[in-house]
Amino acid sequence: MIVMTYHKSDFHYDLPDERIARYPLPERSAARMLVARAMDANTVELGDHQVRDLPDYLDPADLLVFNNTRVLPARLYGHKASGGKIEILIERLKSPHEASAYIRASKSPQAGSTLHIGDATLRVGDRDDALFTLYSDGAPWQELLAAHGEMPIPPYLERRAQDSDSERYQTVYAKHSGAVAAPTAGLHFDEALLAAIAARGVQRAEITLHVGAGTFQPVRHENLAEHIMHEEWLTVGEDVVDAVAACRARGGRVIAVGTTALRALESAAAGGSLAPYTGDTRLFITPGYRFRVVDTLFTNFHLPESTLLMLVSAFAGYDNIRAAYQHAIAARYRFYSYGDAMFLPTRCDG
Repeated sequence: MIVMTYHKSDFHYDLPDERIARYPLPERSAARMLVARAMDANTVELGDHQVRDLPDYLDPADLLVFNNTRVLPARLYGHKASGGKIEILIERLKSPHEASAYIRASKSPQAGSTLHIGDATLRVGDRDDALFTLYSDGAPWQELLAAHGEMPIPPYLERRAQDSDSERYQTVYAKHSGAVAAPTAGLHFDEALLAAIAARGVQRAEITLHVGAGTFQPVRHENLAEHIMHEEWLTVGEDVVDAVAACRARGGRVIAVGTTALRALESAAAGGSLAPYTGDTRLFITPGYRFRVVDTLFTNFHLPESTLLMLVSAFAGYDNIRAAYQHAIAARYRFYSYGDAMFLPTRCDG
């Protein structure tokens, strides 16, 4: 068996700018859905559908696994004591008064300096690579973000967040606050679609993975082995482990809604089999990875050379994903967080 070695540039593709969905559609489930069924490593059957058709591709024995994280209003605008403008993107809340964050400024702030967000003052701590430690000595971070934060929509949208993003850059089933980017495959699900899925008898389970801003960080090394994956916190409960076991017993498929649900399940199975897990993950999935838990994936279209494009290529086959993306571009699908979806019913890994 020939084992292929892939590099960052192998995951490049050219996307016309007008294919980037900068705003969501009026209805969540009105997005298009490309069904890409991998027949083998080099053959994929493609079909153009809509997200609201998803129940037709599900069986009552199946299990859908959702990520119920809730996005924080994690982007802040303010100024340094000198008056220079700053933009802060929270990466993680470490405690009620401590956070790690990216800071954009004409000149990086120094440890011990202060930053001003509205009437709040922040203290700059140590720096670790691109991340700063920030302390809110007054109001706790949750209050500060509620008062001054904006939804952290992706930078490639090239616009400021609007009031509508507070609803639309959030899943309808979001529960546990902590993410600074949305689990975007879940944005397609509205109450009507969830009801239609339930009407088919399909079971649901929920994990929590707090998506970090690192999801937008580029892969900087051509050699993928040199890439250090960003860290994200997750929890997979005993109820999910039991639901997966029951799904297996009845002959169903474990279907991950989004790459974050997939990474949570696969991280919790790192010991060889799925087990309850709460903690951090740096799981970096590239072609050659053998999946332990997830059989089927519902996902969005991902950025060139991104870790998420590498993940879906590992799942459905590198050549198959390239063919699917070429089709999607030619068929004028909408790309990225507010864009259209893919349904990958079959796996072609290892």
